Amino acid sequence: MAGVNRTSGTRDGGWRPRPEAPEDIPAVRRLLLAAFDGTEEADGTEADLVDALRGDPAAWLPGLSYVADAPDGTLAAHALLTRCHVDEVPAVALAPCAVLPEKQNQGAGGAVIQALLEAARAAGERTAIVLGHPPYYPRFGFEPAATRFGILPPQPWPDEAFMALSLDGSIPPRGTVRYAKAFGIG
Repeated sequence: MAGVNRTSGTRDGGWRPRPEAPEDIPAVRRLLLAAFDGTEEADGTEADLVDALRGDPAAWLPGLSYVADAPDGTLAAHALLTRCHVDEVPAVALAPCAVLPEKQNQGAGGAVIQALLEAARAAGERTAIVLGHPPYYPRFGFEPAATRFGILPPQPWPDEAFMALSLDGSIPPRGTVRYAKAFGIG
């Protein structure tokens, strides 16, 4: 596995990504609240979104909510994949992704996202979608969804920010993305 220190079992930087456990849920909520403090989502929107997705069996994919522990055991990062569709073809949506403010820009986010995408591949998922920062997500292989693959957003979003990734090397399906109801998009 790229980026894994074979002797310690940790990712570069000492981050230990793993599937979220039930006892992590309160810490994930605190992490989301802290990570989005001072942003438009400071009202708890992202934390509430994750809670709503957990309660939606059509959206929630067991084993595809990941956290990364810091070397000191602190829960430092969280990333989530939930069910979405490209027209009627199943895909996964990467959102939200969050890192504790004091742990940002140290590799925790990248470690948790990479491990989560590897888990999605192992689970047989074919296509991942993200609406995110254009300079960040291409490092994981994401490309502009509309211009590269013919995958359209459910509402007007900048092409460079709406991205897709083939998880299995196949050509992703063409069509319009439909997110889980909890996202309130559609």
